[in-house]
Amino acid sequence: MVDLWSVYSKPVPANARELWALFLQCFCITVVIGGLFYNWMFASLEYSQHLSAATAVSFSLLLLLTLFLVHPARCVFSIIMPTLGTKQGRKLLLSTCIMIVAVNITPNIISNIKTILQVIECICKNSSESLLNSTALLGEASWEFGDVIQTVVDDTNAWRPMNGHFKFALLNNSTLVNHQMYLAGEKIRNNFLVVEALVKDSVRAGNRLVAGFSVLYLCFESTLYLKNYLTNLRFDNFYITKKLERLSVDRKAAHLLTGSSKNLLRPTGLKLSREEVMLCLAQMMFLTVVLMLMLVIIATDRFAFSMADTAVRKVAQFSVVPVTLSIKYSVSARFPCPAHQIQVYQFSHQLMQILEPSIQDFEKSYHHYLSFSSAHCRINPPRHPNNSVVLVVGLLYCIIYATVFLETYAHRSCRKIAASFFESQEEKRAHYLYNKLCRKYEEE
Repeated sequence: MVDLWSVYSKPVPANARELWALFLQCFCITVVIGGLFYNWMFASLEYSQHLSAATAVSFSLLLLLTLFLVHPARCVFSIIMPTLGTKQGRKLLLSTCIMIVAVNITPNIISNIKTILQVIECICKNSSESLLNSTALLGEASWEFGDVIQTVVDDTNAWRPMNGHFKFALLNNSTLVNHQMYLAGEKIRNNFLVVEALVKDSVRAGNRLVAGFSVLYLCFESTLYLKNYLTNLRFDNFYITKKLERLSVDRKAAHLLTGSSKNLLRPTGLKLSREEVMLCLAQMMFLTVVLMLMLVIIATDRFAFSMADTAVRKVAQFSVVPVTLSIKYSVSARFPCPAHQIQVYQFSHQLMQILEPSIQDFEKSYHHYLSFSSAHCRINPPRHPNNSVVLVVGLLYCIIYATVFLETYAHRSCRKIAASFFESQEEKRAHYLYNKLCRKYEEE
Protein backbone atom coordinates (compact mmCIF):
# COMPACT_ATOMS: atom_id res chain seq x y z
CA MET A 1 0.00 0.00 0.00
CA VAL A 2 2.88 2.34 0.75
CA ASP A 3 4.44 1.61 -2.64
CA LEU A 4 1.13 2.13 -4.44
CA TRP A 5 0.58 5.44 -2.67
CA SER A 6 4.11 6.49 -3.50
CA VAL A 7 3.47 5.79 -7.18
CA TYR A 8 0.10 7.55 -7.04
CA SER A 9 1.50 10.70 -5.40
CA LYS A 10 4.59 11.05 -7.59
CA PRO A 11 4.55 13.86 -10.16
CA VAL A 12 6.10 11.60 -12.84
CA PRO A 13 6.44 7.77 -12.77
CA ALA A 14 10.06 6.60 -12.65
CA ASN A 15 9.67 3.61 -14.99
CA ALA A 16 7.18 1.57 -17.00
CA ARG A 17 6.22 -0.53 -13.98
CA GLU A 18 5.16 2.56 -12.04
CA LEU A 19 3.39 3.87 -15.13
CA TRP A 20 1.23 0.73 -15.40
CA ALA A 21 0.62 0.73 -11.65
CA LEU A 22 -0.55 4.35 -11.84
CA PHE A 23 -2.85 3.57 -14.78
CA LEU A 24 -4.40 0.57 -13.03
CA GLN A 25 -5.01 2.61 -9.88
CA CYS A 26 -6.64 5.41 -11.85
CA PHE A 27 -8.72 2.90 -13.80
CA CYS A 28 -10.01 1.16 -10.66
CA ILE A 29 -10.78 4.48 -9.02
CA THR A 30 -12.61 5.63 -12.16
CA VAL A 31 -14.74 2.46 -12.35
CA VAL A 32 -15.82 2.76 -8.71
CA ILE A 33 -16.54 6.49 -8.91
CA GLY A 34 -18.39 6.04 -12.23
CA GLY A 35 -20.66 3.37 -10.73
CA LEU A 36 -21.39 5.49 -7.67
CA PHE A 37 -22.01 8.53 -9.87
CA TYR A 38 -24.50 6.59 -12.02
CA ASN A 39 -26.34 5.26 -8.98
CA TRP A 40 -26.43 8.74 -7.45
CA MET A 41 -27.92 10.31 -10.59
CA PHE A 42 -30.42 7.52 -11.30
CA ALA A 43 -31.55 6.55 -7.79
CA SER A 44 -31.19 9.74 -5.75
CA LEU A 45 -31.57 12.55 -8.28
CA GLU A 46 -34.11 10.56 -10.36
CA TYR A 47 -32.65 11.26 -13.77
CA SER A 48 -33.50 8.93 -16.64
CA GLN A 49 -31.48 5.74 -17.02
CA HIS A 50 -30.04 6.65 -20.42
CA LEU A 51 -29.01 10.14 -19.31
CA SER A 52 -27.48 8.79 -16.10
CA ALA A 53 -25.52 6.11 -17.98
CA ALA A 54 -24.27 8.51 -20.66
CA THR A 55 -23.23 11.11 -18.09
CA ALA A 56 -21.52 8.51 -15.89
CA VAL A 57 -19.53 7.06 -18.83
CA SER A 58 -18.45 10.51 -20.05
CA PHE A 59 -17.51 11.58 -16.54
CA SER A 60 -15.54 8.37 -15.96
CA LEU A 61 -13.50 8.76 -19.17
CA LEU A 62 -12.74 12.39 -18.39
CA LEU A 63 -11.79 11.51 -14.81
CA LEU A 64 -9.49 8.70 -16.00
CA LEU A 65 -7.56 10.98 -18.34
CA THR A 66 -7.34 13.75 -15.75
CA LEU A 67 -6.10 11.52 -12.94
CA PHE A 68 -3.59 9.71 -15.13
CA LEU A 69 -2.09 12.82 -16.76
CA VAL A 70 -2.41 15.67 -14.24
CA HIS A 71 -0.54 15.35 -10.95
CA PRO A 72 -2.26 18.27 -9.09
CA ALA A 73 -5.63 16.88 -10.19
CA ARG A 74 -4.79 13.62 -8.41
CA CYS A 75 -3.99 15.63 -5.30
CA VAL A 76 -7.26 17.59 -5.51
CA PHE A 77 -9.22 14.39 -6.07
CA SER A 78 -7.55 12.78 -3.05
CA ILE A 79 -8.35 15.82 -0.91
CA ILE A 80 -11.97 15.59 -2.04
CA MET A 81 -12.38 12.10 -0.57
CA PRO A 82 -12.12 12.97 3.16
CA THR A 83 -14.02 16.20 2.58
CA LEU A 84 -16.72 14.24 0.76
CA GLY A 85 -17.11 12.07 3.83
CA THR A 86 -17.51 15.04 6.15
CA LYS A 87 -18.60 18.56 5.23
CA GLN A 88 -19.87 18.10 1.69
CA GLY A 89 -20.80 14.52 2.43
CA ARG A 90 -22.99 15.82 5.21
CA LYS A 91 -24.74 18.14 2.76
CA LEU A 92 -25.27 15.28 0.33
CA LEU A 93 -26.64 13.06 3.10
CA LEU A 94 -28.90 15.87 4.26
CA SER A 95 -30.26 16.39 0.75
CA THR A 96 -30.76 12.61 0.52
CA CYS A 97 -32.80 12.67 3.74
CA ILE A 98 -34.94 15.50 2.42
CA MET A 99 -35.47 13.62 -0.85
CA ILE A 100 -36.44 10.43 0.99
CA VAL A 101 -38.95 12.30 3.14
CA ALA A 102 -40.40 14.17 0.16
CA VAL A 103 -40.72 11.11 -2.08
CA ASN A 104 -42.01 8.61 0.50
CA ILE A 105 -43.79 10.53 3.26
CA THR A 106 -45.38 13.44 1.40
CA PRO A 107 -47.36 11.18 -1.01
CA ASN A 108 -48.45 9.17 2.04
CA ILE A 109 -49.89 12.29 3.66
CA ILE A 110 -51.67 13.32 0.46
CA SER A 111 -53.08 9.79 0.00
CA ASN A 112 -54.52 9.75 3.53
CA ILE A 113 -56.04 13.20 2.99
CA LYS A 114 -57.62 11.84 -0.22
CA THR A 115 -59.09 8.98 1.83
CA ILE A 116 -60.65 11.47 4.25
CA LEU A 117 -62.11 13.41 1.33
CA GLN A 118 -63.48 10.18 -0.16
CA VAL A 119 -65.21 9.46 3.15
CA ILE A 120 -66.75 12.94 3.12
CA GLU A 121 -67.79 12.46 -0.51
CA CYS A 122 -69.39 9.10 0.32
CA ILE A 123 -71.34 10.58 3.23
CA CYS A 124 -72.58 13.52 1.14
CA LYS A 125 -73.53 11.30 -1.78
CA ASN A 126 -75.44 8.70 0.25
CA SER A 127 -77.13 11.24 2.50
CA SER A 128 -78.32 13.24 -0.51
CA GLU A 129 -79.61 10.11 -2.26
CA SER A 130 -81.34 8.94 0.89
CA LEU A 131 -82.86 12.36 1.39
CA LEU A 132 -84.15 12.40 -2.17
CA ASN A 133 -85.62 8.94 -1.72
CA SER A 134 -87.35 10.10 1.44
CA THR A 135 -89.38 12.60 -0.61
CA ALA A 136 -91.16 9.60 -2.11
CA LEU A 137 -93.00 9.46 1.21
CA LEU A 138 -94.66 12.73 0.36
CA GLY A 139 -95.79 11.36 -2.98
CA GLU A 140 -97.24 8.24 -1.40
CA ALA A 141 -98.91 10.23 1.36
CA SER A 142 -100.41 12.73 -1.10
CA TRP A 143 -101.81 9.93 -3.25
CA GLU A 144 -103.47 8.12 -0.35
CA PHE A 145 -104.66 11.40 1.10
CA GLY A 146 -106.18 12.30 -2.26
CA ASP A 147 -108.00 8.96 -2.35
CA VAL A 148 -109.62 9.76 0.97
CA ILE A 149 -110.72 13.20 -0.17
CA GLN A 150 -112.11 11.75 -3.38
CA THR A 151 -114.36 9.44 -1.41
CA VAL A 152 -116.80 12.27 -0.92
CA VAL A 153 -119.99 11.77 -2.71
CA ASP A 154 -119.57 12.33 -6.39
CA ASP A 155 -122.83 10.84 -7.60
CA THR A 156 -124.82 13.94 -6.72
CA ASN A 157 -125.43 16.67 -9.18
CA ALA A 158 -125.10 19.39 -6.54
CA TRP A 159 -121.31 19.65 -7.00
CA ARG A 160 -118.55 17.42 -8.14
CA PRO A 161 -115.06 17.87 -6.73
CA MET A 162 -112.11 17.92 -9.02
CA ASN A 163 -109.50 15.20 -8.97
CA GLY A 164 -108.56 14.82 -5.34
CA HIS A 165 -104.96 13.72 -6.01
CA PHE A 166 -102.45 16.49 -5.33
CA LYS A 167 -100.04 17.59 -8.00
CA PHE A 168 -96.81 16.79 -6.13
CA ALA A 169 -93.53 17.30 -8.00
CA LEU A 170 -90.40 15.54 -6.71
CA LEU A 171 -86.80 16.13 -7.66
CA ASN A 172 -85.90 12.48 -7.60
CA ASN A 173 -83.24 12.63 -10.29
CA SER A 174 -80.49 11.00 -8.26
CA THR A 175 -78.34 10.65 -11.37
CA LEU A 176 -77.94 14.41 -11.57
CA VAL A 177 -76.93 14.59 -7.91
CA ASN A 178 -74.46 11.73 -8.33
CA HIS A 179 -72.98 13.42 -11.37
CA GLN A 180 -72.52 16.69 -9.50
CA MET A 181 -70.93 14.88 -6.56
CA TYR A 182 -68.64 13.00 -8.93
CA LEU A 183 -67.56 16.23 -10.63
CA ALA A 184 -66.85 17.86 -7.27
CA GLY A 185 -64.83 14.84 -6.11
CA GLU A 186 -62.85 14.71 -9.34
CA LYS A 187 -62.08 18.40 -9.09
CA ILE A 188 -60.73 17.98 -5.55
CA ARG A 189 -58.80 14.87 -6.60
CA ASN A 190 -57.25 16.65 -9.58
CA ASN A 191 -56.28 19.59 -7.39
CA PHE A 192 -54.51 17.24 -5.00
CA LEU A 193 -52.77 15.50 -7.88
CA VAL A 194 -51.53 18.86 -9.15
CA VAL A 195 -50.27 19.80 -5.66
CA GLU A 196 -48.59 16.42 -5.25
CA ALA A 197 -46.87 16.67 -8.63
CA LEU A 198 -45.81 20.24 -7.88
CA VAL A 199 -44.31 19.24 -4.53
CA LYS A 200 -42.44 16.32 -6.06
CA ASP A 201 -41.11 18.39 -8.95
CA SER A 202 -40.07 21.23 -6.66
CA VAL A 203 -38.27 18.93 -4.25
CA ARG A 204 -36.61 17.04 -7.10
CA ALA A 205 -35.45 20.25 -8.78
CA GLY A 206 -34.23 21.68 -5.49
CA ASN A 207 -32.40 18.50 -4.62
CA ARG A 208 -30.69 18.43 -8.02
CA LEU A 209 -29.71 22.06 -7.69
CA VAL A 210 -28.31 21.57 -4.19
CA ALA A 211 -26.49 18.39 -5.22
CA GLY A 212 -24.90 20.04 -8.26
CA PHE A 213 -23.87 23.09 -6.26
CA SER A 214 -22.43 20.88 -3.52
CA VAL A 215 -20.27 18.92 -5.96
CA LEU A 216 -18.99 22.10 -7.64
CA TYR A 217 -18.30 23.73 -4.28
CA LEU A 218 -16.52 20.58 -3.12
CA CYS A 219 -14.15 20.72 -6.10
CA PHE A 220 -13.64 24.46 -5.65
CA GLU A 221 -12.92 24.13 -1.93
CA SER A 222 -10.39 21.33 -2.46
CA THR A 223 -8.67 23.29 -5.23
CA LEU A 224 -8.58 26.39 -3.04
CA TYR A 225 -7.10 24.38 -0.17
CA LEU A 226 -4.30 23.06 -2.39
CA LYS A 227 -3.66 26.55 -3.77
CA ASN A 228 -3.34 28.03 -0.26
CA TYR A 229 -1.17 25.12 0.84
CA LEU A 230 1.25 25.74 -2.02
CA THR A 231 1.35 29.55 -1.84
CA ASN A 232 0.85 30.45 1.84
CA LEU A 233 3.26 28.99 4.43
CA ARG A 234 1.07 30.14 7.34
CA PHE A 235 -2.07 28.42 6.02
CA ASP A 236 -3.11 25.43 8.18
CA ASN A 237 0.38 25.22 9.66
CA PHE A 238 0.00 24.55 13.39
CA TYR A 239 0.59 20.76 13.57
CA ILE A 240 3.46 18.85 15.17
CA THR A 241 4.47 16.77 12.16
CA LYS A 242 7.23 14.20 11.87
CA LYS A 243 9.31 16.60 9.78
CA LEU A 244 9.02 19.28 12.47
CA GLU A 245 9.98 16.80 15.21
CA ARG A 246 12.96 15.61 13.20
CA LEU A 247 14.04 19.17 12.53
CA SER A 248 13.81 20.17 16.21
CA VAL A 249 15.74 17.06 17.29
CA ASP A 250 18.46 17.67 14.73
CA ARG A 251 18.87 21.23 15.96
CA LYS A 252 18.57 20.20 19.62
CA ALA A 253 15.45 22.30 20.19
CA ALA A 254 12.90 19.70 21.27
CA HIS A 255 11.86 22.02 24.12
CA LEU A 256 10.16 24.24 21.54
CA LEU A 257 7.50 21.62 20.89
CA THR A 258 6.81 20.90 24.56
CA GLY A 259 6.58 24.56 25.48
CA SER A 260 4.15 25.32 22.64
CA SER A 261 1.93 22.27 23.12
CA LYS A 262 -1.08 24.49 23.90
CA ASN A 263 -0.95 26.15 20.50
CA LEU A 264 0.09 23.16 18.41
CA LEU A 265 -1.86 20.00 17.66
CA ARG A 266 -0.82 16.56 16.59
CA PRO A 267 -2.51 15.49 13.33
CA THR A 268 -3.29 12.04 14.71
CA GLY A 269 -4.43 13.26 18.13
CA LEU A 270 -8.05 13.32 19.32
CA LYS A 271 -7.74 16.73 20.98
CA LEU A 272 -9.95 19.46 19.51
CA SER A 273 -9.26 23.14 19.81
CA ARG A 274 -11.83 25.53 21.24
CA GLU A 275 -12.59 26.95 17.79
CA GLU A 276 -13.18 23.46 16.42
CA VAL A 277 -15.55 22.59 19.28
CA MET A 278 -17.58 25.80 18.84
CA LEU A 279 -17.82 25.18 15.09
CA CYS A 280 -19.08 21.65 15.70
CA LEU A 281 -21.77 22.88 18.12
CA ALA A 282 -22.97 25.54 15.68
CA GLN A 283 -23.27 22.98 12.89
CA MET A 284 -25.15 20.58 15.18
CA MET A 285 -27.67 23.30 16.05
CA PHE A 286 -28.43 23.86 12.37
CA LEU A 287 -28.78 20.13 11.75
CA THR A 288 -31.12 19.84 14.75
CA VAL A 289 -33.42 22.53 13.32
CA VAL A 290 -33.63 20.62 10.03
CA LEU A 291 -34.26 17.40 11.95
CA MET A 292 -37.13 19.01 13.84
CA LEU A 293 -38.75 20.03 10.56
CA MET A 294 -38.46 16.45 9.29
CA LEU A 295 -39.96 15.14 12.54
CA VAL A 296 -42.92 17.51 12.07
CA ILE A 297 -43.50 16.04 8.59
CA ILE A 298 -43.23 12.48 9.95
CA ALA A 299 -45.66 13.33 12.78
CA THR A 300 -48.04 14.85 10.22
CA ASP A 301 -47.92 11.59 8.28
CA ARG A 302 -48.91 9.59 11.34
CA PHE A 303 -51.62 12.07 12.28
CA ALA A 304 -53.09 11.96 8.76
CA PHE A 305 -53.11 8.15 8.87
CA SER A 306 -54.81 8.17 12.26
CA MET A 307 -57.50 10.55 11.00
CA ALA A 308 -58.06 8.56 7.79
CA ASP A 309 -58.21 5.23 9.64
CA THR A 310 -60.67 6.62 12.18
CA ALA A 311 -62.84 8.11 9.42
CA VAL A 312 -62.96 4.82 7.49
CA ARG A 313 -63.83 2.82 10.61
CA LYS A 314 -66.45 5.28 11.83
CA VAL A 315 -68.21 5.60 8.48
CA ALA A 316 -68.69 1.83 8.45
CA GLN A 317 -70.33 2.06 11.89
CA PHE A 318 -72.81 4.78 10.99
CA SER A 319 -76.36 3.78 11.93
CA VAL A 320 -79.40 4.68 9.88
CA VAL A 321 -81.60 7.56 11.00
CA PRO A 322 -85.35 6.78 11.15
CA VAL A 323 -87.67 9.38 9.62
CA THR A 324 -91.41 9.35 10.32
CA LEU A 325 -94.01 11.39 8.43
CA SER A 326 -97.34 11.57 10.27
CA ILE A 327 -100.51 13.00 8.65
CA LYS A 328 -103.61 13.69 10.68
CA TYR A 329 -106.59 15.07 8.72
CA SER A 330 -109.88 16.04 10.33
CA VAL A 331 -112.69 17.94 8.58
CA SER A 332 -116.22 19.02 9.46
CA ALA A 333 -118.75 20.66 7.14
CA ARG A 334 -121.17 23.36 8.12
CA PHE A 335 -123.51 25.27 5.83
CA PRO A 336 -124.67 28.50 7.46
CA CYS A 337 -127.94 29.75 6.06
CA PRO A 338 -129.81 32.99 6.85
CA ALA A 339 -133.39 32.76 7.96
CA HIS A 340 -134.76 34.45 4.86
CA GLN A 341 -133.28 31.70 2.60
CA ILE A 342 -135.42 28.76 3.70
CA GLN A 343 -135.25 26.95 0.42
CA VAL A 344 -131.45 27.13 0.29
CA TYR A 345 -131.28 25.87 3.86
CA GLN A 346 -133.53 22.94 3.09
CA PHE A 347 -131.37 22.09 0.14
CA SER A 348 -128.23 22.40 2.21
CA HIS A 349 -129.70 20.31 4.99
CA GLN A 350 -130.47 17.58 2.52
CA LEU A 351 -126.97 17.87 1.10
CA MET A 352 -125.41 17.57 4.57
CA GLN A 353 -127.34 14.45 5.21
CA ILE A 354 -125.83 13.08 2.04
CA LEU A 355 -122.22 14.29 2.70
CA GLU A 356 -121.85 13.54 6.40
CA PRO A 357 -121.51 9.79 6.00
CA SER A 358 -118.92 10.27 3.22
CA ILE A 359 -116.48 12.60 5.03
CA GLN A 360 -114.03 10.77 7.28
CA ASP A 361 -110.85 11.62 9.16
CA PHE A 362 -107.43 10.54 7.92
CA GLU A 363 -104.48 9.64 10.17
CA LYS A 364 -101.46 7.61 9.07
CA SER A 365 -97.67 7.48 9.62
CA TYR A 366 -95.04 6.80 6.97
CA HIS A 367 -91.58 5.50 7.88
CA HIS A 368 -88.25 5.89 6.12
CA TYR A 369 -84.57 5.46 7.03
CA LEU A 370 -81.75 7.84 6.10
CA SER A 371 -78.39 6.15 5.48
CA PHE A 372 -75.04 7.94 5.34
CA SER A 373 -72.79 5.14 4.09
CA SER A 374 -72.91 2.36 1.56
CA ALA A 375 -70.87 -0.68 0.64
CA HIS A 376 -70.65 0.66 -2.93
CA CYS A 377 -68.57 3.70 -1.93
CA ARG A 378 -65.13 3.81 -3.48
CA ILE A 379 -62.84 4.50 -0.52
CA ASN A 380 -59.16 3.71 -0.71
CA PRO A 381 -57.73 2.16 2.44
CA PRO A 382 -55.49 4.42 4.53
CA ARG A 383 -51.77 4.09 3.82
CA HIS A 384 -49.75 3.07 6.85
CA PRO A 385 -46.68 5.15 7.75
CA ASN A 386 -43.52 3.65 6.33
CA ASN A 387 -41.43 2.78 9.37
CA SER A 388 -38.47 1.77 7.22
CA VAL A 389 -38.24 5.34 5.92
CA VAL A 390 -38.08 6.65 9.49
CA LEU A 391 -35.37 4.08 10.26
CA VAL A 392 -33.32 5.06 7.22
CA VAL A 393 -33.63 8.77 8.02
CA GLY A 394 -32.60 8.08 11.61
CA LEU A 395 -29.52 6.13 10.54
CA LEU A 396 -28.54 8.80 8.03
CA TYR A 397 -28.89 11.47 10.69
CA CYS A 398 -26.65 9.49 13.05
CA ILE A 399 -24.03 9.45 10.30
CA ILE A 400 -24.60 13.18 9.70
CA TYR A 401 -24.03 13.98 13.37
CA ALA A 402 -20.91 11.82 13.36
CA THR A 403 -19.50 13.69 10.36
CA VAL A 404 -19.70 16.93 12.34
CA PHE A 405 -16.91 15.73 14.64
CA LEU A 406 -15.11 13.79 11.93
CA GLU A 407 -14.83 16.92 9.82
CA THR A 408 -11.96 18.21 11.92
CA TYR A 409 -9.96 15.01 11.53
CA ALA A 410 -10.77 14.90 7.81
CA HIS A 411 -9.44 18.44 7.51
CA ARG A 412 -6.21 17.28 9.10
CA SER A 413 -5.97 14.40 6.65
CA CYS A 414 -6.25 16.91 3.78
CA ARG A 415 -3.03 18.51 4.97
CA LYS A 416 -1.33 15.14 5.18
CA ILE A 417 -2.45 14.22 1.64
CA ALA A 418 -1.14 17.49 0.27
CA ALA A 419 2.15 16.94 2.11
CA SER A 420 2.59 13.51 0.53
CA PHE A 421 2.06 14.96 -2.95
CA PHE A 422 4.35 17.96 -2.45
CA GLU A 423 7.14 16.91 -0.07
CA SER A 424 9.37 19.88 -0.88
CA GLN A 425 6.60 22.28 0.08
CA GLU A 426 6.10 20.41 3.34
CA GLU A 427 9.80 20.89 4.09
CA LYS A 428 9.43 24.64 3.61
CA ARG A 429 6.35 24.71 5.87
CA ALA A 430 8.18 22.77 8.58
CA HIS A 431 11.12 25.20 8.47
CA TYR A 432 8.75 28.17 8.58
CA LEU A 433 6.94 26.83 11.65
CA TYR A 434 10.26 26.00 13.36
CA ASN A 435 11.59 29.51 12.81
CA LYS A 436 8.30 30.95 14.10
CA LEU A 437 8.56 28.88 17.28
CA CYS A 438 12.18 29.97 17.74
CA ARG A 439 11.29 33.66 17.49
CA LYS A 440 8.43 33.24 19.91
CA TYR A 441 10.67 31.39 22.38
CA GLU A 442 13.32 34.11 22.20
CA GLU A 443 10.72 36.82 22.79
CA GLU A 444 9.37 35.04 25.83
